[in-house]
Amino acid sequence: MRDKQPLKQILAGARSHWDRAVTRPAVRQNFEKVINCRTPALGAEVYASETEEKLVYHTCKSRACPSCGHRATELWQREQWAALPNIPYSGIVLTMPDRLWPIFQQNRHLLHDLAALGAAVIQQWVKARYGVRVLVMVVQHTFGRRLNFNPHLHILVSAGGLQESKGCWIAPLRFEKDALMHMWRYAVITYLREVVKAKVLTSEWSSEELQAVLTTQYERWWNIDIDHFKSKWQFLRYAGRYIRRPPIAQHRFEEITDREVQFWRKDLKQKRRVLTRYSIEEFVATLAEHVPDHYRHAIRYFGLLAPGSKRQTSAALFALLGQEKRPRPSRLSWANSLRKHFGVDPLVDSGGRSMHWIGRTDPVAA
Repeated sequence: MRDKQPLKQILAGARSHWDRAVTRPAVRQNFEKVINCRTPALGAEVYASETEEKLVYHTCKSRACPSCGHRATELWQREQWAALPNIPYSGIVLTMPDRLWPIFQQNRHLLHDLAALGAAVIQQWVKARYGVRVLVMVVQHTFGRRLNFNPHLHILVSAGGLQESKGCWIAPLRFEKDALMHMWRYAVITYLREVVKAKVLTSEWSSEELQAVLTTQYERWWNIDIDHFKSKWQFLRYAGRYIRRPPIAQHRFEEITDREVQFWRKDLKQKRRVLTRYSIEEFVATLAEHVPDHYRHAIRYFGLLAPGSKRQTSAALFALLGQEKRPRPSRLSWANSLRKHFGVDPLVDSGGRSMHWIGRTDPVAA
């Protein structure tokens, strides 16, 4: 199977598994958008030259769509590259034990607070250790390599910080894994205990069982990882692989049948690619878990990157670092994006003549 749009093929064939009342509205809406992307169902723009006419169908703009997500990611990377100063950065990955994953899976409203918790931990530590404020960008993931539900945070942190009392930039900052782990563990467990106490958590476990689980998990080691990036582009390129697109790339699909989906994944223990199999129903249900609810952002900004702080300190920060603040890049049109990234000019006909816009067609009901 080498279909150019395997995800659309799967969702269209498995509609009975997700297009029903019990499915989250965000999932139904996004899956429907993916199926209709670049089809007459969304309407089209009409371009023409002297001899030819072309229909350019509208895109869905869904975060569950591979092609739309690819374009959105490129635009985001361009904007962040211009917004971030040229300094070293650190990448911190905050995870939690798998015993806690079902709690967030069954209580999706709690996911929104994880990014704020992770950012607060890092900001509190650097404030206590160095007395500075840092740039913090949090990318929240809910998936593992098998597409299983695995909530964790990928955080970009500047390896230097602003000491406001002296008006100077302090670098480098060295992050201590043990200290950050203990603070992150304390923050998550304390948060969950407060949630249990407030009775806003749904679980198969009783309140007593939940408290016992939290106590056990608080006493164990939590894995976190710290990497050092020489440039911001390293992190932006890595984060861009997932933030505004599905958690599985199109090229990883190996075979799709009426009953089964097969795709490749990396196995870190075996250090090789392995073939993973899901039934159609299991795959759709698993993929649906990673569709964010409405008005939930995949990327959040804190510290000196928080919207309020950024407006007040961004220009001064660039001046302090002796760097020129770059203007926000103009948004690339779809045609310019294709020219830049794929070397294809969509507004030229088969004879090389320029095409111009002449109108649009209305959406066509399926």
